[in-house]
Amino acid sequence: MSIQFPKFEDIREIIQLARREDLGEDDVTSRFMISEDAVGVGTVLQKEVGVTCGLPIVEMICRTYDERLRVEPIPGFHLDILEGRFSDARSLPLLRVRGPMRSLLSAERVILNFLQHLSGVATQTSRFVRRVEGTGARIYDTRKTLPGLRVLDKYAVRRGGGYNHRAGLFDGLLVKDNHIAGLPLKELAGHLSQRIARSRAERIDRFVEIEVQSLEQFREVLKLEGEFVILLDNMDCPKMQTAVELRDRAGKKGKVPLEASGGVTLETVRPIALTGVDRIAVGAITHSASALDISMEIEGQ
Repeated sequence: MSIQFPKFEDIREIIQLARREDLGEDDVTSRFMISEDAVGVGTVLQKEVGVTCGLPIVEMICRTYDERLRVEPIPGFHLDILEGRFSDARSLPLLRVRGPMRSLLSAERVILNFLQHLSGVATQTSRFVRRVEGTGARIYDTRKTLPGLRVLDKYAVRRGGGYNHRAGLFDGLLVKDNHIAGLPLKELAGHLSQRIARSRAERIDRFVEIEVQSLEQFREVLKLEGEFVILLDNMDCPKMQTAVELRDRAGKKGKVPLEASGGVTLETVRPIALTGVDRIAVGAITHSASALDISMEIEGQ
C-alpha cells in the first residue's frame, strides 16, 4: 500500500502560518541586499545519516511564497525514490529550487524547518522499527505530536516504517484509567461491555482500545466479547509476557491485540517486543525526534 503525502488543502493553513510568522510583512534584508530582478538556485542537501521525508511539501511552500519558484529534481535523484529512503551519505543532494532570489531566500528557512523536522521523525521511527525486526511487533505513534503538525508527523511515522494510532479523540474509543477511575474491579467488565455496545451501535467499525494497569484488570477486560485492543500501561516485561500467555490461552490471539505503552526507549523496545505483544506505542518518535541536518546552498545565476 502506497504512502500518500497529505493534500495541499489539508496542510495549507500550517504552511501559511509558518510563512506569516517568519516573513511577516517584509523580508527586510533581502529587499535591501538583493536586486529585484536577481534569479537564484538553491540546492537542498541532506547532511546527516537518516530517512529523507517531506520533499513534496517543498513545492507547496514555493507555491505559497511565489508561483515563479520552481522545484527541480537532481539528475539521477528522482523525488519519488528519495522520499522515505534511508541514506548514509553525508551530503546527499535532494532537489533544487529555482526562481527569484528574494523569494528563494525568504522561503529557505520554512522549507528547511519542515524537512528537518519530518526527516527527524521518520529517522527516529526507523530506529525503533529496526530494533524490533523479527519479533512480529509493530511500532505505533501516539497523539504526542506538535500542535498543528499531526497529519504531517503521522505521515513521517509511516515513512519511517511505523504505524499510525488513532488520529485524534474523534476517531476511536480509547478507555484510559481516568475514564474508569473509582470503578470497582468486579464491575469493570460489565461497565465496559455496556459502553462498547453503545459505541458499536453508533458505528460498528469504530476502533476500540482499553487501558489496563494490572493483571487483575487485564483478566476482567479479557472477558469482553468482540475485537478490541488492550493497552498494557507501564507494565514490566514479565507482566506483559503473562498477559500474552493469558490472552493466548483464552483463544483470543489475533482477535485481541496487545499494545505496550509507557516510557518506551530504544534500549527497552526490543525486550518489550520479545514478550509477544503485537503493538508498541512510542511517544518519543514524535515528541522527542531530533531534527535531521538538512541545508540549502543558494547561488545566483
